[in-house]
Amino acid sequence: MVALSVLDLSPVGAGVKPSEAIRESVELAAFADELGYTRYWFAEHHNMASIATSSPEVLIAHVAARTKRIRVGAGGIMLPNHTPLRVVEIFRTLEALHPGRIDLGLGRAPGTDPVTAAALRRSDDPEVNELLAELVAFEDARFPEQHPFSKIVPMPSDVRAGTIWMLGSTLAGASIAAKLGVPYAFAGHFAMRSAKEAIALYRRNFVPSDRLKEPYAMCAVTTICGDDDDHAQRLAAPMRVAIVNTRTGKRAPIVSIEEALARVFTPEEQAIVDDFFNGAVIGGPAKVLDRLPALAKELGADELMLSTLVPSLDSRRASLERISALIRSSA
Repeated sequence: MVALSVLDLSPVGAGVKPSEAIRESVELAAFADELGYTRYWFAEHHNMASIATSSPEVLIAHVAARTKRIRVGAGGIMLPNHTPLRVVEIFRTLEALHPGRIDLGLGRAPGTDPVTAAALRRSDDPEVNELLAELVAFEDARFPEQHPFSKIVPMPSDVRAGTIWMLGSTLAGASIAAKLGVPYAFAGHFAMRSAKEAIALYRRNFVPSDRLKEPYAMCAVTTICGDDDDHAQRLAAPMRVAIVNTRTGKRAPIVSIEEALARVFTPEEQAIVDDFFNGAVIGGPAKVLDRLPALAKELGADELMLSTLVPSLDSRRASLERISALIRSSA
């Protein structure tokens, strides 16, 4: 079985307070640690009624203190919303507190709508690739001597900012990850159609670095493991409505299973659902056990990161537990 990790967006269901969803994510991370998952990442999104993970760096600090073994990270820190120096300082501090357990996944999109993106930054901010170059220069102390930032030393100065990953949902992110010589995480949980091509491009163009000698690719995949295939499809029904709501600009918590099953999509809405769930692994244990390793092989991925946007904490726990049991039984 391929290495497995967890991507958490703190899904907010109807009747659930966003603060409760955050606390449930902390519980789930501790559970994933006990089950043996490789890493646990928090996404960064803003102004979404169905997703509560707006501050992954805060969650990382709290969860790393509550867990023992699992790597904890950001999937990701969205560069347009942050200043590079502060990101390096924050993640060096996290690494100092939890040595060898921190991942810094970097994204190039704002993770929100245009108006909220404008509220998160100001118009004189550099272009996103300039922000990325600046962050790497701060982390590696590689500003030219004449650069005004060359004398700035991010503190604590004796540690690195965790393991830097490049995130992406297009070929551009794959090219950047390959050029920087860092691990690459593809957002297959919503853009699986491009995953195989992007990972192949990353591997083909990878340049070894001090950070990483050989390419290492991970792909996020929407995954629900139910009691059986029918149960898993029922659990997935609210996700389908949530994705349509998000893509059509409707702010709403994730609806109940009953309400979701009663929803009839227009052809345009069904196209949104079909695109998002392309490549998703949704089924009972037998189907999931068969599909996850096959998907990793098809994509050329070293690791899969499971995204289960199901509002029920009990259902998410059960899905992770079933998959963990599959891993143990197949070992």
